[in-house]
Amino acid sequence: MGASEIGDALARLSSGQIDELETNVRRSLQAKERDLRREAEAKRRGAESQQRALEAERQAARERANREMEQRLKAAEEQRLKRELTERGLVAEREGRLQVTYGLVERFARLVLEEESRTLPGDVRLSYRGPASTGVYEKARIRQPEEVAHLDLPSSLLAARMEGSRHLDERTSYIYREVTSERVHVVLAFDKSGSMAEGEKLPAAKKALLALYIAVRRRHPDALIDVVAFDNEVRVLDLLELWECSPGAFTNTAEALHTAHLLLRSSRATRKEVYVVTDGLPEAYTAADGRVRSGNLEAAMEQAVQRARELATIPTLKFSMILLKSEHPEYELAARQITRTLGGDLIVTEPERLGVELLVRWARGSETTRKPVVAPIATPPGAAGTARGPRGKRRRVDRRMGG
Repeated sequence: MGASEIGDALARLSSGQIDELETNVRRSLQAKERDLRREAEAKRRGAESQQRALEAERQAARERANREMEQRLKAAEEQRLKRELTERGLVAEREGRLQVTYGLVERFARLVLEEESRTLPGDVRLSYRGPASTGVYEKARIRQPEEVAHLDLPSSLLAARMEGSRHLDERTSYIYREVTSERVHVVLAFDKSGSMAEGEKLPAAKKALLALYIAVRRRHPDALIDVVAFDNEVRVLDLLELWECSPGAFTNTAEALHTAHLLLRSSRATRKEVYVVTDGLPEAYTAADGRVRSGNLEAAMEQAVQRARELATIPTLKFSMILLKSEHPEYELAARQITRTLGGDLIVTEPERLGVELLVRWARGSETTRKPVVAPIATPPGAAGTARGPRGKRRRVDRRMGG
């Protein structure tokens, strides 16, 4: 249809028809415009979604690359560290797994000793810096070149001047030669019962004993040191086994004292010391048939005192018990009964002070912290456990079981 024809057709329309036509055309245009906008919006959203997907893919690729790089670097660092530690004898590979060696634990023990030494009194700290001269010495002329380390310089210079010489020689060199030496045997016994798993008690005991072990070895390189762990049973451990041991069951203090007696009774040491670290009452004992009994606190305490009397027969014995503080005063009363039987000392302290107290005691110092003895408060009838108060009277007290 040409333009003139359209014009003629429009001219023949009435005003109402023209208005209707305009309305229809307007609606049609608006609908078309809406369709175009929706199509454009859909394309825009599609493009944005595709852009986000591409960005997410790029980010994921970057993260994968970073993780792979970190893993490669970590693997290379682990291999390097593994190789260095293995070459130094600090770790060993067994059955495809790396395991800590005695050498690593010993090095860690030295670090612990250095850390604990920072809080020691000055005179005690100085005593741990090197080997001790604890034997009997005589002044004599030098015999071997190695003895020059013990040279008595004033006497040697005087002897050289008396002979008119300006130089020291074998005739004028005097040294201090050790005639007899102090032989040391130390037993380190620690409680690894179930209650030692509470808080930091067992890790603190391990660190403290490692520090004391190195302190003894540093002062007396030839000392004999036995590490004894006890719960229901008793085991003699090396440093590696000490560090790896885990909490057990009940506290067989009697058997620990008996083991210390067996270790020391044939020892030829001139200095014999026993240190017992615990946090509670004797709860178990070894019966005559060799079986471990638990639950009878009075029998366990009686057996512990009996074994304490046995250990007290060791000549020149120095005994120390280190009790970790507790809310139960009967724990300290029991510990004091054992230490009195042995003529020893009791140290009552917190786990974080355990290493310091052991080192001070080894240096023959005095305890730096303590908890005064408080008489147990009687509990109402029916409470678990019994104890003996002053003048042998029986009274009821609350005693916890569980190691």
